[in-house]
Amino acid sequence: MTGHNLIKTILPILYLLLFFPIFSCGIYKKSDARVVSPNVDERVQQSIQEGRGFKLGTGMGKGGTTFEFASSNELWRATLEVLDFLPLTNVDYSGGIIITEWYNEGTSNDEAIKITVRFLSNEIRADGLNVIIHKKICNKFQQCTITKVQSSLEEEVKLAILKTATLLEKGKYKKNREEYIEKFGDQEAKSTGKKYGNN
Repeated sequence: MTGHNLIKTILPILYLLLFFPIFSCGIYKKSDARVVSPNVDERVQQSIQEGRGFKLGTGMGKGGTTFEFASSNELWRATLEVLDFLPLTNVDYSGGIIITEWYNEGTSNDEAIKITVRFLSNEIRADGLNVIIHKKICNKFQQCTITKVQSSLEEEVKLAILKTATLLEKGKYKKNREEYIEKFGDQEAKSTGKKYGNN
């Protein structure tokens, strides 16, 4: 066999070996056309109403993770909005952390604070995030000490994030409902009217 013929023989076998595990892992799920709407807009709307996220790694067993886009997470967006006056050092959505630069209000050149926000959940709850404040104090020789401080600022930042996230969530639901009603009509009003005999 020549090299060219050998490649022609091995290539189909190689394709089978590569693609067989992908299709046998259950990544592709069959759907019943009688249940699933053929209209893309209706399927998208149903997914939005059911709150489905984008899943990565579904064929990897227990190692798969659920990934939701940062722009759809109200707690994340609210934190960025509340801390928008500060430069950010580290913003890691998948790691669930936002860290600001050292911040000095200009009143004292030898003191600065750094705010760290850790996300423990995507839900808007008081225990869904942790705010940590570090304080840096430097002497005239620029020798600095950094300590974690407990202050009312932690609770103020946390409360501001939670309030902003709640407002963002309410606005999202209102906007989604208005778009749905504009596109499909008010199904709730129609079903209520049929229930009571109104057409």
